[in-house]
Amino acid sequence: MTGKVPSFSPGTTVSSALPGYVALCLALQVHSLASAKFTVTGPDHPITASLGGEAFLPCHLSPRMSAENMELRWFRSQFSAAVHLYRDGQDQYGEQMLEYRGRTELLKDDITNGRVSLRIRSIRPSDDGRYKCFFQSNVSYEDAILEVQVAGLGSAPAISVEGHQDGGIRVVCRSAGWYPEPEAQWRDLQGQLLPSTSEKISPEANGLFQAEIAIVLTEESNQKVSCSVRTPRLNQERESAISIAELFFPRVSPWMVALGVILILLAVLLPVASYCFWRQHRAKDKLQAELRWRRAQIYAVDVTLDPDTAHPKLILSEDRKRVRHGDTRQDLPDNPERFDYCPCVLGTEGFAGGRRYWEVEVGDKTRWDLGVCRESVSRKGLVTLSPEDGHWVVGLWDGEYKACTYPSTPLPVSVRPSRVGIFLDYVAGDVSFYNVTDGSHLFTFTDTFSGTLRPYFYPGLNAGGTNAAPLIICPVPAQAGGNLCP
Repeated sequence: MTGKVPSFSPGTTVSSALPGYVALCLALQVHSLASAKFTVTGPDHPITASLGGEAFLPCHLSPRMSAENMELRWFRSQFSAAVHLYRDGQDQYGEQMLEYRGRTELLKDDITNGRVSLRIRSIRPSDDGRYKCFFQSNVSYEDAILEVQVAGLGSAPAISVEGHQDGGIRVVCRSAGWYPEPEAQWRDLQGQLLPSTSEKISPEANGLFQAEIAIVLTEESNQKVSCSVRTPRLNQERESAISIAELFFPRVSPWMVALGVILILLAVLLPVASYCFWRQHRAKDKLQAELRWRRAQIYAVDVTLDPDTAHPKLILSEDRKRVRHGDTRQDLPDNPERFDYCPCVLGTEGFAGGRRYWEVEVGDKTRWDLGVCRESVSRKGLVTLSPEDGHWVVGLWDGEYKACTYPSTPLPVSVRPSRVGIFLDYVAGDVSFYNVTDGSHLFTFTDTFSGTLRPYFYPGLNAGGTNAAPLIICPVPAQAGGNLCP
């Protein structure tokens, strides 16, 4: 906006000049507000992300301006539950959703030009869907909608012959680990589609999908077919083929029928024999794991909680054997040893050699972390749980038992542990975890240790953020070698 400022002449009165000044002030105010207006723009097409990979969610301001001093927020359906939040010139994690903890990074190399991008690591099926990127300055705010389409390529189809049906041979194709729901088809040698007798796409426990499609082959029809399973999002497929010999088809000759039956029995008996061998091997492994656990109990030690390291929201018992997450933050001195962001606490005892074992009662808690860490780990700010950062920890979160590696390692648990045993062999470089409830082995970290290691405890919250029951360090019996907890 341009213009001349009105001036007084000798014959001009104050009342006649006043409207001009009012108009000028209003025009300047409108110009100031207009200059602060902006729009937020994201990609005009869905962002495709592979399972276990990374997704980049870019947004930029128009016209170009710096976003260093703005609030930048990526969220799903609720504004207060942030996928990632940047405010006051730095990343904020207080409002971040638990499922995105440790998986997001704001790329700010071009933030002075209003261009940023959010990186999400270790993509999961639950990351699929719509996101909003929100920019707010002192006088204005705008947002843009982005869509992430998660895609996962499943296993190669496994084709099996499952006996006779309707004068032919029933052949079934199975494949698992797909996201979203895949498409499955039978084709002949020329690539022409063949009708299937049954088709089932069903969800798995981990949120992925499995496909099962069947066809009946006759002696007169195509005896060599292929099964393909594809995901439209990636426009990729996996394919397997099978050729059925004539001798498998029903014949008038009795010896041909007998031979076919023998071959089918072999096809059935071999998997059964393999399964029996697997069961025997599994039972042997379980027995060896229980023996290792029993030997570890010989090295049981008394462990207590160090109140000087406890986060202000944690409540410790007088005997320093129990810890739970409280409702309010306690007024405690912010000494260098105390955790100020992550609500965790260390054991008082430090170990720089030898073998040590202790047990912790977790009960029916829905969230906890246990293990050991270096005494020198950072106590301030966000804590990254990985061996690279000096933590050897397993835990329960989002209903899954995991070892805190990078990326995390899911732990198959058949019996829910109400007690967990931790065994540290400092010289061998092993930290092993045991399910005391059934004596099974959960996980073992193998590393090279230096310096002092201390027990690590994170009591967590229940689902919904409510206070959970305490973690309880079990007492050491008079003669080690039995269960530590009554």
